[in-house]
Amino acid sequence: MARTHDDTWDLASSVGATATMVATSRALASQGPDALLDDPFADPLVRAVGLTPFIRLLDGEVDLDDDAWLNRKTRTEQMAVRTRFFDDFFTSATGCGARQAVILASGLDTRAYRLRWPAGTVVYEIDQPQVIDFKSSTLADVGATPSAQRRTIGIDLRDDWPAALKEGGFDPDQPTAWSAEGLLPYLPPEAQDRLFDNITALSAPGSGLATEHFPEPDAFSGDHAQRISERWRRLGVDVDMADLFYQGERSIVVDYLSDHGWQVSLYPIRELYDSNGFEFPEGDLVAVFGKMSYVSATLG
Repeated sequence: MARTHDDTWDLASSVGATATMVATSRALASQGPDALLDDPFADPLVRAVGLTPFIRLLDGEVDLDDDAWLNRKTRTEQMAVRTRFFDDFFTSATGCGARQAVILASGLDTRAYRLRWPAGTVVYEIDQPQVIDFKSSTLADVGATPSAQRRTIGIDLRDDWPAALKEGGFDPDQPTAWSAEGLLPYLPPEAQDRLFDNITALSAPGSGLATEHFPEPDAFSGDHAQRISERWRRLGVDVDMADLFYQGERSIVVDYLSDHGWQVSLYPIRELYDSNGFEFPEGDLVAVFGKMSYVSATLG
């Protein structure tokens, strides 16, 4: 079903199912003696969502080694690169004194539980209310406790989330570490601009932001999204990415942030693969991702 201005979801449908996809990859990357990640909470979260195709992946019941996009090595290395980048961003930002972190569209992100946060750090998670409630109750049921002061803000990013964040105790006069991970294609182009405008308005000097940058505004075209969807359907996941991504020309992340007072550092994905000891996978489906970079920005 195509996106609408007021659509909503849980973790088994629409945009929410993509958060479960990501958590599945994190759980896979955390398996075994040679695990690439250490996320003990991803597995129980995915199982609690209850989507059979993802549980079968976790249990090793699906062999996708013949698929260049979905095979285990490709998925786990890609997720390791992504997760390590954002982990390192938060560790560095809090190491430099930030004691507020905001995880936008937090989904099944578990950083508030698994990272070693400095004493006094407050981690805000913003997402749909049902997504927030599901994660909080599921992790409580398995005995997980946050490693920082965790404050949840159940609101859609298309609504007045800055007001809700401040009502939740956020202090715009203090440096903040922000993450917008795997989020931008799910926002309309104008909403992407508004998101960065709001982050900027809420950020004290010295605040940091981590996100992704695609040099081509139409990187997530309908054709590319359809090809990704076809791969997931092989697994039994009936999610049409072309319906989830908002089309239309959008601002280039690096340019927009630079024009709004942020000092931007780019980390090309191929260089991050190399620094992590991985070889970037080749193929037509992953070619667009070979052009992307991760972004770390500081507000002057």
